[in-house]
Order: sequence, then structure tokens, then C-alpha cells
Amino acid sequence: MTRVRMTGAVLAAAALVAAGGAAQAATGNCAHARPLPAHIFAPYVEGYTSDDPAVLAAASGDKYLTLAFIQTPAPGSCEIDWNGDASTPIAQSTYGASIAKIRAAGGDVIPSFGGYGADHGGEEIADSCTDVGKIAADYERVVTTYNVTRLDFDVEDYSQTNAAGINRRNEAIRLVEQWAARTGRTVQFVYTIGTNMTGLDEPDGISILQNAVANHARIDIVNVMTFDYYDNQPHEMGKDTVTAASAVIKQLHTVYPHKSESQLWHMLGITEMLGIDDYGPPEVFTTADAAMVEHWAAGKGIAELSFWALERDNGGCVGTAGSDSCSGIAQATWQFSHEFEPFNRR
Repeated sequence: MTRVRMTGAVLAAAALVAAGGAAQAATGNCAHARPLPAHIFAPYVEGYTSDDPAVLAAASGDKYLTLAFIQTPAPGSCEIDWNGDASTPIAQSTYGASIAKIRAAGGDVIPSFGGYGADHGGEEIADSCTDVGKIAADYERVVTTYNVTRLDFDVEDYSQTNAAGINRRNEAIRLVEQWAARTGRTVQFVYTIGTNMTGLDEPDGISILQNAVANHARIDIVNVMTFDYYDNQPHEMGKDTVTAASAVIKQLHTVYPHKSESQLWHMLGITEMLGIDDYGPPEVFTTADAAMVEHWAAGKGIAELSFWALERDNGGCVGTAGSDSCSGIAQATWQFSHEFEPFNRR
């Protein structure tokens, strides 16, 4: 994902999946889905393209995908669609077969709300809608329509400083957690937010989590975007991921003082941007960086490893910064996926 240009998205779905003679449907009327494993690699898919996520998953070998993004069609709306587009509604009719194929292959999906485009344009649901009950109902509709157990919230740009939206989002998360407890569902919540070399932005990044605590909203994973630092400094992106993540852990101690350091690492997520990011050189994440980060992340036991974005995992535009369709560096197709995929087996 990108911290400066994330547009909304397409993608979704669910359907009936048969496995070993047992069927699991993607609606709330059938058996609830199993929680995701404790440690997964789940790259983002640019849902605003016409790409089929199941085809991408099969070609890349990636079992789990984060589907970006869900948003409202216009500021002030309480309705949600994929990419804010009424032609791709939150419904089984939208991309149901894709998610069914991914699950049949042993994987799963994580719907993601927000993204830079929605956050910048006031179309992130908690910024757009002032009715907390409707926001919670939208979250629940995504869970029951696709029978998912994890929701991702990409909060950046204006959404990171919109105090009213932050509070509404966390209040809605709390309502969904209460609903999940009543209905016997598992629903995990991920905050995907930017970081600097010194950790989360202060006070903005920290205040999102502090507000969650104040609203008794459980946040399961804090997923930090370790790219687009925009500090005009030299960077070795793999090593700098470790530096930034270690700084975030220190900050999380202040928000969750009763958690051990090990527990805090277990609630951390890392999202990289492949190759040359939006800022351009010197922010270049290489395949060697990917191998190092995967090994380090596995050793720390972090919860989630990801990158922006699966469509960029190829070497088709060497020298181009921040492309939506390629990494900008020389690489084999799916090379980053192959470096990160072992994380699912550790």
C-alpha cells in the first residue's frame, strides 16, 4: 500500500466452498469461518484494477490476500462499496468465485477499509458517516457477507487527524466486538498506519490507539507502513524496517503497559512497499531486504507481514518510482512473494 496515493478499491466476495465433504458458505447463515493463523503473510491487492485475486494468488503462490479498499461513494454517505463504486457492491455477487477459489486452496482474505484516496477525500466510512451504529452495521455486513474473521483499517492523511472520525471508528469497533461475542464470531481488527524512523507519528498515530483503549476497542494488530519516510535521508530499507518497528514497540508499551514485550511484538504487523516507493531513491526496498525482513519478522513472531502491492511484484519498469503495476527494480516476477511466503510456514 502506499502512504501518499492509495486509491479505493475493488474486490470482494465469498461463496460456498466444499472441503472434505463439509461446506462453508460466505454468509452469516452458515458455519462461521475459522480465525486466521497467528502469523500470516497477506499482501495487498489493488482492487481498483480488473485483476482477479484468485488468479493472482495462484500465480504468485500467496495464500492470503488483503483486499483494498472499501469506502463510501461520497463524503457524508453511510453506504459502502468496493472502491466506492456501486457497480462493485458488498455482496456475494461481487467476486464471490474468487474468494471461494482462494479458500478452496487453503487461503483466505482480509477486507481493508480506507486507503489514502478515501482518507484524503473524506470517503473513509468513519470520516464520512456520523452515525456510529450505521458504521458498525457496515463492518458487520462485510463480516457476514464474506464470512471473514479480520478487518483492516488503513488510516492515513486526513483520517489520521480527524478526531471525530477516529472516535467513531473505535466506538464502532467496540460495538462489533460486542456483536461478535454475542453471535459466537471471531472478528480481529487491524490498524494500518504510517511510521517514521522514530516510530508512529506523534501525537496522531499514537492518539488513534489511545482512543481505542479509551473506547474499550480491542485492536489485535498494529500494522506499520515502513516506507515513504519523506525525510530526504539515506535509507537501507530492510535495516530501517527493524529500526522503525523497534521504535513502535517502545511506543506501544505506553499504550498497552500491561502487555509484555513479547506480546507487543506478536501484535505488530509490517507492510513494505516493493522496490522504489513513492518518494523514490534512496527509498528502495530490494529482494535482499525482503529476505532479511522475513527472517527477522519470523524471529520476532510478528502477527502479519505484507507489502504494497501484489500487482507490483514484477520487474517491468526498472527505474520508475511508485508505479501501480511494477516495482521499479530488476527482479523476477513474484520474487518478493517467494521471499515472503515462507513466513506462512514458520
